[in-house]
Amino acid sequence: MDIQIFKTTDELNRSFTEWLKGLLEGEKELTVALSGGSTPKQLFDYWASLPEGEIDWRRIRFFWGDERCVPPDDDESNYKMTKEHLLDFVPVPDEHIFRMMGENDPAAEAERYGRLLQDKLVKEQGLPVFDIVMLGMGDDGHTASIFPHQMELWESDSNCIAATHPVSGQQRVSLTGRVINAARNVAFLVTGDNKADKVKEIVTRPEEAAKKYPAARVHPESGNLFWFLDQQAAQKLTNAG
Repeated sequence: MDIQIFKTTDELNRSFTEWLKGLLEGEKELTVALSGGSTPKQLFDYWASLPEGEIDWRRIRFFWGDERCVPPDDDESNYKMTKEHLLDFVPVPDEHIFRMMGENDPAAEAERYGRLLQDKLVKEQGLPVFDIVMLGMGDDGHTASIFPHQMELWESDSNCIAATHPVSGQQRVSLTGRVINAARNVAFLVTGDNKADKVKEIVTRPEEAAKKYPAARVHPESGNLFWFLDQQAAQKLTNAG
């Protein structure tokens, strides 16, 4: 894995953006699975502030790695967050936005979105392949919307599954491990000192961590796994030398 540590979130955002632009230079188009949460929100604000033409948004097709099962105008919606912080400000064609429909029945939506991925993405060995999957990580070691109490969902034969938040019971729709690990590039964006313990465990004891945390099971077949960390999230790595 490629681990990069930044003093500030601003530096992380700039570096991730340069990385994205580098990938875009070599491709006609990029397919990107977005994540929700506070770290992507800051990244989207940064993207929205860029000078016009800095990124050719017409060459990116946006999908989502997970979604809460709420309507698209609900404050809990990952789509709403992306729309209000990015899509309302940049010229992404409507036909390049493929949202998970959180208002639908969770199991039916997982099946629909899984079929959509098969239809819209390049396939290799029968699997839909994203150019970039962006991931966050919870302080419990979950990623996308697969949580430690439902580790079996990571190994599902489906492209997407319906999952349940362990505390609230809220239903989610999420990509599965097979789709995440089929991506050409997978990038974790992780900030905050509440993530430091899990970051250290996943990086330094990966086999042990993989038994407990979905985030530790992210191993793209391409080998292109990137961690973009702020100093708070990486503090126990750097303290350990």
